[in-house]
Amino acid sequence: MLISKLLRAAFFPFLIALTLFSANVFANALEGVRVWPSPDETRVVIDLKSEAEYSYFTLSSPERLVVDLKQTTLGTKLPINVSDSPVLKKIRKSSPPAKGTYRLVFELKKKTTPQIFKLAPTPGGQYGHRLVIDIPHGASDTTPKASDTSSKPNAVSRDASQLAGSADIVVAIDAGHGGEDPGSIGPTRKYEKHATLAISKKIADQINAVPGMKAVLTRRSDYYVNLNKRSEIARKNKAHLLVSIHADAFHSPKPRGGSVFVLNTRRANSEIARWVENHEEQSQLLGGAGEVLAKNNSDRNVSQTLLDLQFSHSQKEGYKVATKILREMSRAGVYLHKKEPVNASLAVLKSPDIPSVLVETGFISNPTEEKLLFQRSHQDKLARSLSKAIVQYFEANPPEGTLFANRGKAIKHKVSRGESLSLIAKKYGSSTKAIMQANKLKSSNIAIGQILTIPGSSGAIPVPVVTNPVETKTITHVVQRGEYLGKIAARYKVAVADIKRENKLKSDTLKLGQKLKITVSMKDQPLRKHKVQRGEFLGKIASKYGVSVKSLREANNLRSDELAIGQVLIIPNN
Repeated sequence: MLISKLLRAAFFPFLIALTLFSANVFANALEGVRVWPSPDETRVVIDLKSEAEYSYFTLSSPERLVVDLKQTTLGTKLPINVSDSPVLKKIRKSSPPAKGTYRLVFELKKKTTPQIFKLAPTPGGQYGHRLVIDIPHGASDTTPKASDTSSKPNAVSRDASQLAGSADIVVAIDAGHGGEDPGSIGPTRKYEKHATLAISKKIADQINAVPGMKAVLTRRSDYYVNLNKRSEIARKNKAHLLVSIHADAFHSPKPRGGSVFVLNTRRANSEIARWVENHEEQSQLLGGAGEVLAKNNSDRNVSQTLLDLQFSHSQKEGYKVATKILREMSRAGVYLHKKEPVNASLAVLKSPDIPSVLVETGFISNPTEEKLLFQRSHQDKLARSLSKAIVQYFEANPPEGTLFANRGKAIKHKVSRGESLSLIAKKYGSSTKAIMQANKLKSSNIAIGQILTIPGSSGAIPVPVVTNPVETKTITHVVQRGEYLGKIAARYKVAVADIKRENKLKSDTLKLGQKLKITVSMKDQPLRKHKVQRGEFLGKIASKYGVSVKSLREANNLRSDELAIGQVLIIPNN
């Protein structure tokens, strides 16, 4: 009896220690895997129960990335097949090197250098511990190609148009946050990243409707873009202005109203000091002069003076734009939190060569303004007021070689294939009648290569009213056999957390036949196709699908509006 008691006494602490050891070995759990392809890289987010302890290595022939998660068990389903990434094919599990380690294998389409880092839980509680893997798509995937609203950014044609005095003014519109970064979160759990994207797209539509102007978006859907890369996108597209769109937040629901931020001098001076040390960046920022300075390793003081002048000019011009934006927002009935431009040290404002402003469209932490920020009518009001201000600024400060700079002067235009007189008139903000009179044309028929005189126009430049399409829609998904939250989220390009929040799910467990409400971006919906029938024309087809004739032309690269019976058209989602 005594021996039995002694054995039990000795065994009990051992049992406790064993239990604690087992719990410690599997202290973490892999709760989900999310994939966010963007134009430049594919981001993989691994949701974990606690902070990740990991190691990784790469393999060749075939290319793979292997990530070992220490003391981790699986709480989600694998494998995941990835169809919309240029670099990632599949995420699967593999035999672990040791007990208690979970091994993930990322099957890659080509050799690349991934970046891996940890993220702590977000203050709002929408995301827990995460391990993030950024997989670059490679040098062949250029930013302007993916982010330009026009499908043909051409440096040569732009230079030629500058010589002709008909170049476009390029405005970069930066939708704040995106993808893994939701931004601020409103009282009803609405995300800043969705409001900024919707407003930015509307601003881009307004800008593109103005003859002589072109908008470039730093992101076109729900993915994350590095803060430094946002300025790079603007620079690569030769933007004349960068406007970053955000929504403010505060720990109290009381603050409300819009504000506009510009870069302060203290930040400017620190940025200049850093750039002077980097000849490559200096060359890029200063153009030809920078190349000469870099090659000759010229006097540091000369470099600093040039950058200082450029920074000073950008700051001054940014302040002008900010003042006009605040005035137009006020005129449109948008309440202002700050009635004067605010100086701030913000990364997205740091480009010395591009005047930049950051617009806080309102406080998403204010219940009333959260609702407004997601109302189409209010988004349209914001977009129109910002577009008007931008047009007014460039009307008063037109860059050399642009159409704006040559208003009032006659311009020569060489007719290209697929152009009509009405399209040319629209491009220059003129009319068919005015062009016919200036060129003494008896009909609207024109020939390829024909040189037309485009008469100059005068008066204030109007901002056309643009009817914007619905940006998102809520669909109902019925759970099929073999489906799980991660797979469904990847299909619709949304976050697992968003599906759980929208359907008030307390766990990741789904039932066969369960109905889920999912708010999806129209841009991310599968492409629709239409086969042209007898008697159909572009306007009729556009009306049937609720899209514009212009978007149909662009989606199908149509050079004219003529259609053939049986022709298959892609129907865009926006």
